[in-house]
Amino acid sequence: MLLLAAACDIAQNFLVHLAVTTEVLGFTTVRWKGGESRRLWRRRGSRPFPGRLCDLLHIVYRSAEDRRASTGRRFKPMLRPDLPKENVDGEAIEWAVGRLMQAPARRRTLVILSDGVPADDSTLMANREDFLDRHLRDVIARIESTGDIKLVGVGIGFDTSTYYRTSSMISSVDDLGLSLIATLEEAIRGT
Repeated sequence: MLLLAAACDIAQNFLVHLAVTTEVLGFTTVRWKGGESRRLWRRRGSRPFPGRLCDLLHIVYRSAEDRRASTGRRFKPMLRPDLPKENVDGEAIEWAVGRLMQAPARRRTLVILSDGVPADDSTLMANREDFLDRHLRDVIARIESTGDIKLVGVGIGFDTSTYYRTSSMISSVDDLGLSLIATLEEAIRGT
């Protein structure tokens, strides 16, 4: 998480200094083992293949309206040990795209920092084991097919090239600054 917080701080400072409207969003689940969504499913008879069984938590660390460069403090909540749980990447990307489409812009790019495949134990135990992975791939394909938004996957110790047409990987803290800036530069140029 420290690497992720540092990456977000570097990226948003770089983009703000280039006068690029920037948001930094995060996502996780509210609790482990599903939460209210799973309890409701069980009360209703635990039908097979129910879909997502966790409560989502979407976080705005930096809104598009905020034009100030960061001092790093806004990303401190990322380091809370109780925050990271499980991840439903497809729905998080849909949420981020909805926010991005609200902003007036000639070009839109969504950079996704990822440390692994989507996962939520409650959802995966009640559905097919590839349920969240398949949903993420469907969401990405739908967004990339419209051409309205360019998606860029940046893996933090994880190869995102199996998901995103445009991707890179940061394998160590030493690579963080240069790799991330090069990826952002490529995304801005549209190459």
